[in-house]
Amino acid sequence: MADTATDAPVIDALSLVPKSDAQQSMKDFKTDQEVRWCPGCGDYAVLAAVQGFMPSLGLAKENIVFVSGIGCSSRFPYYMNTYGMHSIHGRAPAIATGLATSRRDLSVWVVTGDGDALSIGGNHLIHALRRNVNLKILLFNNRIYGLTKGQYSPTSELGKITKSTPMGSLDAPFNPISLAIGAEASFVARTVDSDRKHLTEVLRQAAAHPGTALVEIYQNCNIFNDGAFELLKDKTQAQEAVIRLEHGQPIRFGTDGAKGVIRDAATGDLKIVDVTPENESRILVHDAHNPSPTTAFALSRLADPDTLHHTPIGVLRSVDRPVYDTEMAEQLDAAVEQKGKGELASLLSGGDTWTVVG
Repeated sequence: MADTATDAPVIDALSLVPKSDAQQSMKDFKTDQEVRWCPGCGDYAVLAAVQGFMPSLGLAKENIVFVSGIGCSSRFPYYMNTYGMHSIHGRAPAIATGLATSRRDLSVWVVTGDGDALSIGGNHLIHALRRNVNLKILLFNNRIYGLTKGQYSPTSELGKITKSTPMGSLDAPFNPISLAIGAEASFVARTVDSDRKHLTEVLRQAAAHPGTALVEIYQNCNIFNDGAFELLKDKTQAQEAVIRLEHGQPIRFGTDGAKGVIRDAATGDLKIVDVTPENESRILVHDAHNPSPTTAFALSRLADPDTLHHTPIGVLRSVDRPVYDTEMAEQLDAAVEQKGKGELASLLSGGDTWTVVG
């Protein structure tokens, strides 16, 4: 029998964020700063999608914050007419965590790249995910270091020839989706820079999700890694290469849904099959709300790491978990109720102090 999908309760993560009194448009979220990316960069498409999507949230601009690290994508805060911070390499999730936990009336977004997030920022990323802080993390993945002119990155494929790996990379690449699911992320999705409709829908779901939402965005670097995702964008090839996930729907793809995903009875692994009358009942139904991460992780491993053939896009996982900032606020309220508000002077001169004699 095919796996079936369950429905999860809908909780709006934006309920504490003040709403805008005025009708907003895309123009309201554009700044007067000149957008400075290489002509043809995929970042332009993502920026336009985010600026066009933000008015639909109906939030006051002064209660939205974009925090970035270092990299091409990290110019983002300059171009969003909200509050923002261009922070330091890899530390955007840590800075955003402090902001989100101290100001629950803000919608906090992190913009990062595959190098920024998965190399120097790897620890900060996984701990934000496991804590389930109320952050929305947009991870731009172009499988290369673009800002520093074309070195291999943590997501570059094996054998990648770059300026820093002239004989080919020896590093096994990270799969950001697998990494996020392994870190117990409560919302994990993947989309593509050039698919405006799909990108916008994924952003909508991420924005409403309570807790950390990680969205990997395949983004083309047309200068140092052009065509890295061409297989997923070419209309003819994409039908056979892209697996579009929709909660509650059978996982089928290809021309007229001729291919599907089943669970191998012998190994328990997922595999791609040609759909026939004999195996049609075994086609998995996508369940993004399954509390167990097992199937979501298995889906994330379907794509060939070199060619990206059979790449799932969409929301792989969206589950309810306790939200870090909410629980932290409850602890603080309980502490005040039990002991009253603390005083800094009494803390500094309290019993746990000592005098150092020179």
